[in-house]
Amino acid sequence: MIVAFSVTPLGVGEDVGDYVADAVRVVRASGLPNRTDAMFTSVEGEWDEVMDVVKRAVAAVEERAPRVSLVLKADIRPGVTDGLTSKVETVERHLGERSE
Repeated sequence: MIVAFSVTPLGVGEDVGDYVADAVRVVRASGLPNRTDAMFTSVEGEWDEVMDVVKRAVAAVEERAPRVSLVLKADIRPGVTDGLTSKVETVERHLGERSE
């Protein structure tokens, strides 16, 4: 399963990068495959382990913020591994085919 999520602290002003970094540190320390971009952090693994990482990432932000917003999207596909990489590679391959 792949979960893309965004944790946003509320009530702390506009500069939230330091808070978001707390959440990303939790994800990276988990050892699960992950990727962070400008909008979401994606993490891949089994249901329980991924949801535990998301819960701990929210808790890390919650320690310093009075309110936290969580946006989460999941791709639940049993038996698929390395989806973070393979899904992107598939799209890139199709993009390359059209430009030739």
